[in-house]
Amino acid sequence: MPELPEVETVVRDLVAAQIAGHRIRHVEVLHPSILAPLPPREFIRRVTGRKIAGVTRRAKFIVFQLDDGGLLTLHLRMTGQLHLTRGGRGDKHDHLHLELDDGRTLTYHDPRRFGRWKLARNAAEIFRALGPEPLDGQLTPAAFAQRLHQHHRQLKPLLLDQGFLAGLGNIYVDESLFAARLHPRRRAQTVKPVQARALLAAIRKILSAAIRARGTTLGLGEGNFASPYHMHGTFKLKLKAYGRTGKPCVRCGTAIKRIVVGQRSTHFCPQCQKR
Repeated sequence: MPELPEVETVVRDLVAAQIAGHRIRHVEVLHPSILAPLPPREFIRRVTGRKIAGVTRRAKFIVFQLDDGGLLTLHLRMTGQLHLTRGGRGDKHDHLHLELDDGRTLTYHDPRRFGRWKLARNAAEIFRALGPEPLDGQLTPAAFAQRLHQHHRQLKPLLLDQGFLAGLGNIYVDESLFAARLHPRRRAQTVKPVQARALLAAIRKILSAAIRARGTTLGLGEGNFASPYHMHGTFKLKLKAYGRTGKPCVRCGTAIKRIVVGQRSTHFCPQCQKR
């Protein structure tokens, strides 16, 4: 599933494709299940004729800012992709078409149909439950440490909680905990301020590096966005914990171990990340 770096990559590709400033001339919904909570007729009525004022990201959501102040959001989930083309594609897994006034069409492709499009009047309507962005400078190390100390949960499930910190998923939580030398089952309230500072620094360093590499999962198949700007993600080559079960730790040589924490597959070094 795309995490913050992958979604940020898609957003940057959409910005580079210069879809902002163009009006949505025609909307076609081919499978109603990808919309929430509006029925297709209402969705089409409210989106048709609107101009895309900008494209941004919030957590794992792609956010199309509309000229009436509304937000059109997309969560790609596991198999969602966007294709920007001229003319129709005709693929059986294409479920939504947004035809722009310059003749290009933004098509949503999703074989499993897990992704969701939502239309909101403002950010609070859809994002009120989300925690702070990990790359936001307003989240200071002291504030992050205080947030950790307010919870008795294990670090792995807490960092995956989008209400605690927005945008992280399984891959980057494992990598961040490895970099900070913290055990995934450690209780959040036991993390010392200096360790909290190291963890936040690790999260930011890894996310920034993954964004530069166009993410980890965008190298599979066509990726999550197909345009002249598309290139495969390469951060998979830099992973030090996630998916490396049985391989030697790059720091100490101990075999990377896989366990299940909070019902999620978790990778860590039992020597470097002692509980």
